[in-house]
Amino acid sequence: MGLGSDSEGFLTTRLDQFIGWARKNSLWPMPMGISCCAIEMMSFAGPRYDVARFGSEAFRFSPRQCDLMIVAGTVTYKMSHVVRKIYDQMPDPKWVIAMGACTSTGGMYRSYSVVQGIDLFLPVDVYVAGCPPRPDNLLQGLMAVQAKIKRGERPGQKEKIYIQETPDLHEKQDSRKS
Repeated sequence: MGLGSDSEGFLTTRLDQFIGWARKNSLWPMPMGISCCAIEMMSFAGPRYDVARFGSEAFRFSPRQCDLMIVAGTVTYKMSHVVRKIYDQMPDPKWVIAMGACTSTGGMYRSYSVVQGIDLFLPVDVYVAGCPPRPDNLLQGLMAVQAKIKRGERPGQKEKIYIQETPDLHEKQDSRKS
């Protein structure tokens, strides 16, 4: 392997597997922080949850550099046109995570101005539950997208993935002490 070595190492793989591996480990998120879930999305990118382990620490604010859209918060009909336009500007393949109850179902806002789920105008790959969802749930959603890429699925195909809300880590520790 190094200088003066008699044996040479090599790696064989199929090109599509190599491209899938590279795509899986270098997702660049486009943050669509529309309301309160955006705070949890920001902490997801911080040092405590260390999303850099998964190759997604570089939030890009230009849609032409992104391949993963994280929609976090309440989407109104007026804003839905902007979200769809940004989604259309992203290069293919593009993935979508719906973060929070308001994004997935309209949440507690049952009014004429709120979209009752972004899957009405965007193909969603992963739904992350919660109001607001914890950053570790969003991390599980990111890993679910990576698993879809590893399996070779195309965006918006097959079954949708639902990430359940998990209790707070501190609540788990307190229940063990009791």
